[in-house]
Amino acid sequence: MLTLETLATLCQKHAADLTARVADCQFRGRTFRHQDSPYLMGVINLSPDSWYRESVVLSTGAALEKARRLQAEGAHLIDLGTESTLAHAARIDPQTQSQKLLPIIKTLSQEGLLLSIETYHPSTARDCLKAGAAVLNLTGTHPSDEVYRMVADHQAGIILCYVQGTHVREVGDFVHSPDHAQSLKDYFQREIDRATAAGVRAIWIDPGLGFYYRNLQDSAARIRYQAETFLHSFRLRTLGWPVCHALPHAFEFFQEEVRSAEALFAVLAILGKTDLLRTHEIPKVRAFVRTLGVLS
Repeated sequence: MLTLETLATLCQKHAADLTARVADCQFRGRTFRHQDSPYLMGVINLSPDSWYRESVVLSTGAALEKARRLQAEGAHLIDLGTESTLAHAARIDPQTQSQKLLPIIKTLSQEGLLLSIETYHPSTARDCLKAGAAVLNLTGTHPSDEVYRMVADHQAGIILCYVQGTHVREVGDFVHSPDHAQSLKDYFQREIDRATAAGVRAIWIDPGLGFYYRNLQDSAARIRYQAETFLHSFRLRTLGWPVCHALPHAFEFFQEEVRSAEALFAVLAILGKTDLLRTHEIPKVRAFVRTLGVLS
């Protein structure tokens, strides 16, 4: 059971990390100042394989309509993806990803919406950044220096995801470490150094809680791992850049109320000082963020 005593022990053990401040993220002429309240990232899935049905769109027109609605509901950034991370989902080649994404990006970027593109294909990233995407949500590991340079050249931002594998579709069993937060810090520090050397001025670090490792399908084990990572997120902020989290679902516990799950996990993420919340449920999560803000 998570208790005040649990939180107190965590804070006492890592007290020096609690006051860490992170850089403002400057991209596409905008600035996200990560000091007070978290920013919200809405989700649009162009893959029919995505299990979160409320986020799925099957046409350009539907994507445009949903993106505008997400912005009206309070999303600061909108994440577009064409390939589900589910193990059984169809693979989408880079050319098809670009064909699906570019009409949406060109239209919405002209309207002033900030768009993030979830991909691990460098060619898709290049096409989308050129079309006006503001952020690359990189779900692959060890990107080439060219990827970082293209992000910098377009004055865009990047979300660095932690993946135990070549990319999000090539994962097996999750290997636990005695101190997972420290392992995350070691990985992200290397990639931050490479990105900043290339001139990137907007970086978020994402521990990758939503990826489908084979040995994390047991609900209790998975939720304990996710909750621990949320609550230790403030330790990652000592790297100097904000933390992004994709909010999970705990379907086994929530079942028909699964659309309420992300709001619960948003509370844990905020307690851990998460800076950017990726959610399929913008209105619900925004209400929780505003409520906790009033209570501060």
